Amino acid sequence: MSEKSNVKTEKAVNNSNLFSFFREVKAEVKRITWPSKDEAKKAFVAVVIFTLIYTLLVGGFDFIFQNLFEMILKLK
Repeated sequence: MSEKSNVKTEKAVNNSNLFSFFREVKAEVKRITWPSKDEAKKAFVAVVIFTLIYTLLVGGFDFIFQNLFEMILKLK
């Protein structure tokens, strides 16, 4: 009989811990300072520009090294 009551108690404790966790998460989310629309737009544009530049650089280096290795291997 005592084992059954212990199991029920453990389940109750686990449920209260789970609900407490989500209450704390909700409280933390309310404390977040969210960016304004203008700040979000500026950050988005910066990320897109950086991504395009990085893509072009990596693609350019890939093209250069691919052609360089093809030239080296054809000489043999």
